[in-house]
Amino acid sequence: MTTNNAFAVSALKRLHVELGRAMKETRREAAKITERMVHVEAVLKMLEPGFDLRTVVGHRRPKHVTPYRRGTVFRAVLDALREADHPLTSREMAEALLERAGIANPTADQVRAMWGSIHSAMRAHQGRTIVRVGDTLPMRWRVRD
Repeated sequence: MTTNNAFAVSALKRLHVELGRAMKETRREAAKITERMVHVEAVLKMLEPGFDLRTVVGHRRPKHVTPYRRGTVFRAVLDALREADHPLTSREMAEALLERAGIANPTADQVRAMWGSIHSAMRAHQGRTIVRVGDTLPMRWRVRD
C-alpha cells in the first residue's frame, strides 16, 4: 500500500464497517417488523377464520407530478390571474403554470394534477381573494377587486 492511498483506504475501511453495521441493524428491524406482521395476521385469523391474507394489498402512494410545492400554487395562480386580460378557467391556469415551470408539453397526468391543485385552491379562496365569473361551466375566475 502506497502512502498516497493510505488515507483513502483507511476511510473506505471505516465506511465498509459502518455499512455492515447498518445492514445488520436493518436485518434486525426487518425481523421485528415481520414478527409484528405475524401477530397482526394471527389476530385477523382469530377474528375472521376464513380471512384470506392475500387480499390485503398495499397501495402505492401517489407521486407528485406538479412542479410546485405545497402552498405555492395559489400564489402562482394569483400572479397568472393578475397578468391575464380575461377571467381564466382552472385548466387554462394549469397550462400557464406548467409553462412557467418550464414544462412545455405537459402530460395529461401533469395537467390533471395541476388542475386539481388549482381547482381546490380556487374553491377554498372563493369570495375572499378571487371570485367566480358567471355561473357557466367551466368555472372562470378573476382576482377580487
